[in-house]
Amino acid sequence: MICARIWILPVRGVNRTIFVFALLVLAALLALLGAVAFGSEPISRQQLIAVFGGGGEPLHRILVLELRAPRALAAFAVGGLLAVAGALMQVLLRNPLADPYVLGLSGGAAVGALGAMFLGLGLLLVPTAAFGGALISALLVFGLAHGTGSWTPTRLLLTGVVVAAGWGALITLMLALSPAERLPGMLYWLMGDLSYARSPWPAVTVLLLACLVLLPAGRTLNVLARGPLQAAALGVAVRPVEWGIYVLASLLTAVAVTTAGSIGFVGLIVPHMLRLVLGNDQRVILPAAALAGGVLLTVADTVARTALAPEQLPVGVITALLGVPTFLFLLHRSRAS
Repeated sequence: MICARIWILPVRGVNRTIFVFALLVLAALLALLGAVAFGSEPISRQQLIAVFGGGGEPLHRILVLELRAPRALAAFAVGGLLAVAGALMQVLLRNPLADPYVLGLSGGAAVGALGAMFLGLGLLLVPTAAFGGALISALLVFGLAHGTGSWTPTRLLLTGVVVAAGWGALITLMLALSPAERLPGMLYWLMGDLSYARSPWPAVTVLLLACLVLLPAGRTLNVLARGPLQAAALGVAVRPVEWGIYVLASLLTAVAVTTAGSIGFVGLIVPHMLRLVLGNDQRVILPAAALAGGVLLTVADTVARTALAPEQLPVGVITALLGVPTFLFLLHRSRAS
């Protein structure tokens, strides 16, 4: 009887993981199809089949292939990047409340993007300026937290909070000094907006490469999540691994913010929800986060496009409306347990 239980429990765990991944893949396909089908001009199933088959009306081909499909892929990639970055930051800081923006990366990106808008440098330079600002923020936080000695998760977190406050002051100053005609674009970028997302392929490529890199590192991340002392005792090179996590999470966040602006709650909520279902195995959580984050942001962007069509809402507003009650529910559940 004991032997039977020992064999059955792992099988049940594997079956549950496969079932959850199958649901996530199905949800991803449905979310992407819904994103290209729904909008101010609905497209039927037959029309979609015709467009993807190489035919269809010119209007439908433009809507699907040039407008909606690239935006849907960008939303999926950005959601996946934020969710994976959030899971990595929670391992690095050993804090379940950490998210991709906790170290001030979004603030640095916002200062770069808003500075480009403020100077009237054009939309093509805004993503470049945002990416540069995010990288500068990452280097600044890491350099200040490291100082002349080593750094700890607490020191890194406090440094990130202070740097983020400084970026927030600069953002407020730029908004106060900006011409009135440029304020709407700045505010939409700060709230998260996929309307100006260019090619989705950089974000998609970074997401795929990150998943390929992280899959073999899942066991090491599981050990590191137990604490640096235990990880070092088990043979993990703690400092190089922590540096690698920080650099990779910063890169993922920078690419996401560069593509879609500051979109909150995805990197915080998705890892929490997955841990309730799948446990704490990073080998499972990280690829599941890429899928679940992509689904969440794709659905949120579809709602943002269609809720008040032809007007569009910032997708960050939708994720906040979904994220706040979800987070409060998770807090209540953890307190009850």
